Amino acid sequence: MEAMLNNRVERFQPLPENVVSLDMRSRQWSGARLDVHEQRSVGRVSYHLCYESETRLSALLEEVGGARAEPRLSADKPCTVEYQPRHMTLVPAGMDLWGHSDDIRYMKDATVALDLDALDVQFEGVFDRRMFLAPRLRMADERVATILQLLSNVVDNGDPSVQLYGDGLIASLVACLMSPHRPVSPPKAGLAPWQVRRVTEHLRARLPERVDIAELATIAGLSPAHFSRAFKLSTGLAPYQWQLDMRVRHAQQLLEAGRHSLDEVAEACGFADGSHFARTFKRFSGHTPSEWRRSRTR
Repeated sequence: MEAMLNNRVERFQPLPENVVSLDMRSRQWSGARLDVHEQRSVGRVSYHLCYESETRLSALLEEVGGARAEPRLSADKPCTVEYQPRHMTLVPAGMDLWGHSDDIRYMKDATVALDLDALDVQFEGVFDRRMFLAPRLRMADERVATILQLLSNVVDNGDPSVQLYGDGLIASLVACLMSPHRPVSPPKAGLAPWQVRRVTEHLRARLPERVDIAELATIAGLSPAHFSRAFKLSTGLAPYQWQLDMRVRHAQQLLEAGRHSLDEVAEACGFADGSHFARTFKRFSGHTPSEWRRSRTR
């Protein structure tokens, strides 16, 4: 996907009428880019959302004010679809979208810009581009809404495993959009033993670097979408969970050796800082790194 040269924040200088501040955080995953916006405003707000060249899915995550925000295909025509909690709007490339509210003080939204060509490769023969060629205003799908919230929660998270985590969520998001209101079918088979061996060897060799799903899928000779689900079927863990578990196990080995400080162990295993390392380690082992080291070095 080409880099977005003119994002909403850059294009809105000066800011639209009644918008006090507008901030954006962004992150790229396989086949998609996520933009999370936070807007503070006073009074009526209406402006073009600047994604006309991209197929995008948008969700309103939070809103505070006297009137609900609404998506519009025309600036002066109200949305004809009734409001639903946790609604989202899917708009194909080439179609404009406006955001409108008569009185909103704070709003947080998430937009996923989808690279349909890249997704066609990832889903290898089962990608249905037709599902992304017509607008869906205020669509309601709890599965999709939950995925967007999870992605938004980690948009700023620099942990290496978040790359695999987000890649897997994007694949699930696209699968849900292709089969609205129907469960996503499980894979028929897992990975062959040689595929598991090569993928896990690669993950170990790359510790603690970031690895994406497309890289692992290529090693296994599969499409990224098929790989994610087959890997979990074979190992019982999603790729990001397997990678995180491996990092914690490596940390345990370093702690037991007793030659490194906690900060050195955290850095060697790819954790952002000591507190992140301690939280993750305790979640996996039931003990803090210091407690675990003391129990092994008495």
